[in-house]
Amino acid sequence: MIKTIRFKKILGLSFILLLFFMILANYVVGKTAQDKTYFNVTQIPYNKVGLVLGTSKYLKDGQVNGYFYYRVKAAAELYKHHKINYVLVSGDNGQTTYNEPKEFKNALIELGIPANRIFLDYAGFRTLDSVVRAKTIFGQEKFTVISQKFHNERAIFIAQHFNIEAIGFNAKDVNNFGGLKTKLREYLARVKAVWDVFWDVKPKFGGKPIKIY
Repeated sequence: MIKTIRFKKILGLSFILLLFFMILANYVVGKTAQDKTYFNVTQIPYNKVGLVLGTSKYLKDGQVNGYFYYRVKAAAELYKHHKINYVLVSGDNGQTTYNEPKEFKNALIELGIPANRIFLDYAGFRTLDSVVRAKTIFGQEKFTVISQKFHNERAIFIAQHFNIEAIGFNAKDVNNFGGLKTKLREYLARVKAVWDVFWDVKPKFGGKPIKIY
């Protein structure tokens, strides 16, 4: 009986500590990125490179993923307004049948961005990898992150830790049940981001430098 009570107390305390850390992590990430993300293309400062954070093109039901579609549109908008000169797409290509960067490149070309202005990072398996590799592999210490606001904020938090000067251009968000699930996952993702920064976690893969003209 005593052991059961003690176990419940430990379990309860652990839950409270986890909840506190989640709240703290979300606050720290948001505070770090405060005033560093933009919705208006006319107000955002110029950067040579825009870093598009990858996601799958299609949902499980076969429909086009809204996050993918809006990030492509946001990148094209920045390019056409001369707010970036090059697009670096970073995403998952862990399987031969799954290639996020290539899907983005095809969509960007359809919206008028020349192929020679698009660079691909096939080892952007998560946000930390994408952000850090933009510096270590592609030589960019200053760039514009292109994703939804919640994602941009986390990317900027990571960038700051690695001495990268990043701002974010906020693509249109997805307002449906899938969007709600993504936002709930984001709370945990921010906890992981803070944890990774604390332990100075590095990207999974390195590679030879690739110069963006």
